[in-house]
Amino acid sequence: MPEPLCDGEGTCCDTRVPKGTHHCGPPAVTPAMNCRAEVLEVSVEGRQVEEAMLAVLHTILLHRSTGKFHYKKEGTYSIGTVGTQDVDCDFIDFAYVRVSSEELDRALRKAVGEFKDALRNSGSDGMGQISLEFYQKKKSRWPFSDECIPWELWTIKVNVVNLANEQERQICREKVGEKLCEKIINIVEVMNRHEYLPKMPTQSEVDNVFDTSLKDVQPYLYKISYQITDSLGTSVTTTMRRLIKDTLAL
Repeated sequence: MPEPLCDGEGTCCDTRVPKGTHHCGPPAVTPAMNCRAEVLEVSVEGRQVEEAMLAVLHTILLHRSTGKFHYKKEGTYSIGTVGTQDVDCDFIDFAYVRVSSEELDRALRKAVGEFKDALRNSGSDGMGQISLEFYQKKKSRWPFSDECIPWELWTIKVNVVNLANEQERQICREKVGEKLCEKIINIVEVMNRHEYLPKMPTQSEVDNVFDTSLKDVQPYLYKISYQITDSLGTSVTTTMRRLIKDTLAL
């Protein structure tokens, strides 16, 4: 069982989540006992959803991944290197750094693509959230399934807005880039805190802590889920449009 995380900054409850390494689709995961929860919020145009979500999720996983473990004997191992790659966004004035793992990138793109499609199908304006949860497994005796114990949960709330013309889109492109920069800095600050991380496992227990299925990188076990709300709150739409109009007036 992880050590308590509740220090006034996290959120705790008694919910447990189902078994599985990757899960895409509603409902979003609820924070579990001893699980630190962080919430980010962004307002974007529809065509910016995928890039904005990938920028945030890749940034988090960059800090929650290691190189592959190479065991010489039980208790003795070396850790491979983690390559990085710069990514320039097409619809946002923003660039981010991700782990240079094509397998990990495909997994995130699949999850984000499903979230984007669900947002699009919800209507012209939409609101939803995508969650990235890290957990570790606790072995149970047969015939019971292994218990999955969450230790960190990131939730990104997304507000999708419609813009009237290309001039508004260009302003939104710049403003979203500025906001994403703030979110990335916030993520890095959180990662630099001395908080709980699962202890390094023995060779026989490595699959209880890390996803070892990827050939070039080893992230902590994680799940991705999302939730869609039918309509967007008026206050969010008004705030984005006021931001655009104020910029046009300069």
